[in-house]
Amino acid sequence: MAPITLAALPTHLGFALALAALSAGIVWLTLRLGIMDVPNARSSHARPTPKGGGLGVVIATMAGLIVQYNIATIARIEDTYFVAVLVGAATIAAVSLADDLLDFSFRWKLAAQVLAALVPMPFGLTLDTVSLPFVGEVALGPLAWPVTLVWIVFLTNAMNFIDGLDGMCAGIATVAAAFLAAIAIVNGGAFVYVASLALAAGCAGFLPFNLPRARIFLGDVGSQFIGYLFAVLGIAAARFDTARVSMFIVPLLLAAPIFDVAFTLIRRALNGERLADAHRGHLYQVLARTGIAPVRVSALYWVVTAAAGVAGFRFLGLAPPAKLAVVLGAAALLGLYAAWVAARARQAGITVWSGGVPARR
Repeated sequence: MAPITLAALPTHLGFALALAALSAGIVWLTLRLGIMDVPNARSSHARPTPKGGGLGVVIATMAGLIVQYNIATIARIEDTYFVAVLVGAATIAAVSLADDLLDFSFRWKLAAQVLAALVPMPFGLTLDTVSLPFVGEVALGPLAWPVTLVWIVFLTNAMNFIDGLDGMCAGIATVAAAFLAAIAIVNGGAFVYVASLALAAGCAGFLPFNLPRARIFLGDVGSQFIGYLFAVLGIAAARFDTARVSMFIVPLLLAAPIFDVAFTLIRRALNGERLADAHRGHLYQVLARTGIAPVRVSALYWVVTAAAGVAGFRFLGLAPPAKLAVVLGAAALLGLYAAWVAARARQAGITVWSGGVPARR
């Protein structure tokens, strides 16, 4: 496979701008439909707001992938795996759009996500091996399907759960996808480069409608699609692309939302709370409830994501001890962040993290 040359970058950036414009146009049309998000116990907004803006992200990104499939001669993977990415992405978009329209219960929503995660697996979209520091490649064998399923469903939900403040999910996704594209092209991962560029463009086209105050929300169709595609690109980078970009790059780039969601789930489980119940106990939500402007909270997560992206450029070339140090260092910094949020919550008199009066958004 020939490498992508610097001379081709202006063409690629022009393609990305076209996809961003397409995304913005679809968002504008969706805004006119008036599908409303009514505030609930999990919401950070106080008035009904249009949702479903993520349809722009979906259509623009899928358009980029379809163009890539039909005309790309460099940025491809085997057709079988390419079809798996397309079918899986289309499935999660369809079921999450249905969720936006019909408002599924948690049980049905999870069942739909599992279905979407299972659809591409027979095509070969599974994580069969992982590379661990000091150990090397470990074959997952019969665990390949369960591990792949958990990874896709978890990240799909993580990006859905993180979509609670203006610009939060789409902003993180724009930064992370842009860095993933840059890391992929530097390391010769042509497929992941073009697919990530399309996702970044789709999210960037949506952002002006979600900042500084949301005129429309992503909805599940956007946030679940973003999480799903990142999960799939992580697998593609680790297994299918010729560069074999590390599976750990995507978790590193999305360390902030992954930590926030994992920390919140563990905290709520230890407190005996029902995990399926709506709440406002995520770290970013608590931080906003302490008085920090929602846009600033979102910007903090963008900065952390960008810092992870900078680290990602060096990560692939590090020796195993250094890679482990990066992972442990990131975990320690995120732990300090959780402690800081807890301290601010105490100072603000917030004793029940999952409650609180919705802030205006």
